[in-house]
Amino acid sequence: MDRSQTDSHKLSPQEDDLNDCPVEQVRLTVPTTDDPTLPCLTFRAWFLGIISCGVLAFLNQFFGYRQNALYVSSVIAQIVVLPVGKMMAASLPTKQFRILKWSFSLNPGPFNMKEHVLITILANAGASSVYAVGIITIVKAFYHTDIHPMAAMLLAQSTQLLGFGWAGIFRKFLVDSPYMWWPASLVQVSLFRALHEEEKRPKGGLSRVQFFTIVLICSFAYYVVPNYLFQSITALSFVCWIWKDSFKAQQIGSGLKGFGIGAFGLDWATVAGFLGSPLATPGFAMVNMLVGYVIIFYMVVPLSYWSNWYEARRFPMYSFKTYHADGTKYNVSKVLNQSTFSFNQEGYDEYGKVNLSILFVLAYGLSFATLAATVSHVILFYGSTIWEQTKASMNTKFGDVHTRLMKKNYEPVPEWWFHCLLILVIGLALLTCEGFGRQLQLPYWGIMLAIALASVFTLPIGVIVATTNQGVGLNVITELIIGYLYPGRPLANVVFKTYGDNSMRQAIQFLSDFKLGHYMKIPPKSMFIVQLVGTIIASTVYFATSWWLLTTVEFICDPANLPVGSPWTCPGDDVFYNASIIWGLVGPQRMFGNLGLYSKMNYFFLFGILAPVPFWFLSRKFPEWKWARLVNIPILITCPGPPAKAVNFNMWFAVGMFFNFVVYKRFKSWWARHNYILSAGLDAGVAFMAILCYLVLQNRNINGPEWWGLELDDHCSLPNCPSVPGIQVEGCPVIQ
Repeated sequence: MDRSQTDSHKLSPQEDDLNDCPVEQVRLTVPTTDDPTLPCLTFRAWFLGIISCGVLAFLNQFFGYRQNALYVSSVIAQIVVLPVGKMMAASLPTKQFRILKWSFSLNPGPFNMKEHVLITILANAGASSVYAVGIITIVKAFYHTDIHPMAAMLLAQSTQLLGFGWAGIFRKFLVDSPYMWWPASLVQVSLFRALHEEEKRPKGGLSRVQFFTIVLICSFAYYVVPNYLFQSITALSFVCWIWKDSFKAQQIGSGLKGFGIGAFGLDWATVAGFLGSPLATPGFAMVNMLVGYVIIFYMVVPLSYWSNWYEARRFPMYSFKTYHADGTKYNVSKVLNQSTFSFNQEGYDEYGKVNLSILFVLAYGLSFATLAATVSHVILFYGSTIWEQTKASMNTKFGDVHTRLMKKNYEPVPEWWFHCLLILVIGLALLTCEGFGRQLQLPYWGIMLAIALASVFTLPIGVIVATTNQGVGLNVITELIIGYLYPGRPLANVVFKTYGDNSMRQAIQFLSDFKLGHYMKIPPKSMFIVQLVGTIIASTVYFATSWWLLTTVEFICDPANLPVGSPWTCPGDDVFYNASIIWGLVGPQRMFGNLGLYSKMNYFFLFGILAPVPFWFLSRKFPEWKWARLVNIPILITCPGPPAKAVNFNMWFAVGMFFNFVVYKRFKSWWARHNYILSAGLDAGVAFMAILCYLVLQNRNINGPEWWGLELDDHCSLPNCPSVPGIQVEGCPVIQ
């Protein structure tokens, strides 16, 4: 089909089809034209999409177990597949193939934007983590017990697919409504338009693809240094090297175990590994985080530690493990009945209560506050707006130009597709938990309660995310609920949390993708099929990669027994494991209730509710004080926590502030053209070199040359030790 024929089918709004979207940002960003004749689910879309999905799923799970985890986003695939798709369009045969009543061509014409969107949706499924893999990891690597591989596989699949049901039920409200505008989707729309608009290479400059290629090659070549030859370069802590015998100096200077004053790392994975790319974080959010980081980490935490709150000086300051009162790590086997894999009350009474480091205590308290502050902040600052938008959205007949174009040109996804899938996945969830000898401990009523919680919270949280780009998780609430209802069972706790919290998060992700397809005029049925296939592929690859690593890497997730230079320390899963002890095995009543040491942390709920009120009052009383409205308490009070360390925050803020303020203000045209592509190129180079090093060298136990710089450590040992006299811990000096 030639260009003139294609253009004749384009639909543009006439006088009765004006761009009547009520949200200005959407009017300025999303095109109001559509070409329904463009092919979508092509061979190219499936081929490139499935490969992108599988590769990103493998890379993200592979990196998830490493000391410096790296999140590889779908933006990499979004950029890389564009030249490949155009190359396929130029080289593949155009011959028609016929299978039964269906016919297709490997090359239906020029590579178009709709194919590109579907490929990115598939890639995004691979970039979305599978929360249930954390359960598999702690069972095999931390509790050192077995789990049936089929139960593990079904757990991964059912927890990811359950969100489809909620997405289907609420999509008319959260997708079709023009008031539910999903700000994050507009970023993707802008990037797609930039990549597909005619690009003229500036004289003496580089095209976007050329720039991406150069960054990728440089990042790839350099990462052999921090990944293989000089791993200590990921965290350089000069202060504690100068004062080798001073506990306070090492605590102040250590980038991995202390406050990280003067610590830095020359490694992109240190910058972006845990906190995401700083190049893609808005400057306003970064300033809120920086202010909160300084207040909490450099004022509240040292005051709490050196005031010895909760016997804090018996334990390391920066640690997210559990401890006994004598300063040693908590021996879980003393309070775990191995035969029933449940809580041993007699052992607990004899051994003693669980203790946490002061940072871990504050992290939980501030997580309570963040949960409450998110609700309070949104109600105060956005409540009236959301209410008006919600009332308008109840009118299902109302729609803007985008909704009318979608209804006019494409068949909607039948409701029964979602309902049947929901029933099927609930059945799989019940089979997973009730079958296989009930290895996962959670009974059927726990599954149904988790499902009920997810279904209740998906709509209100979806409205918040769709209108403010802010969200709140259910992990703390789910841990609390099942911890009180079904205490003493660590796996039941994390499984309940996964079915409740993760299925809601997945529903939000599906709805966000549906809205992107809505803006880009993708046939809804194509979106549904691609999301479903992508989720199944991604869940399978995440599970297979984790199972492979857990069964082949000796002492994975056990830093004490790993060889020097091994990166398989699993910092994120270590936190997940300790959470299963705190909330599941010991239970919230013995931690934060009347039987625990940390009941005062519950006051943080009240603090979170009240904290946004003064800034809301100031913004109303003094409208000219614009700064008051920019104070975002939920972001500001987010505690520096697991698994990121001080050096990660230092480098993240340094790079982010430079690009979001200096470069953005002084070189705005360069920033607009290259900022996100620079981030994608750095991510891709690091990912490819890490995989190459592992497959060629580290997989064969050929680690880097043995020398001081090979250790994945900042060589500051004292901050891991207690700072009060008389406490004896292995590897630490006893203070007299």
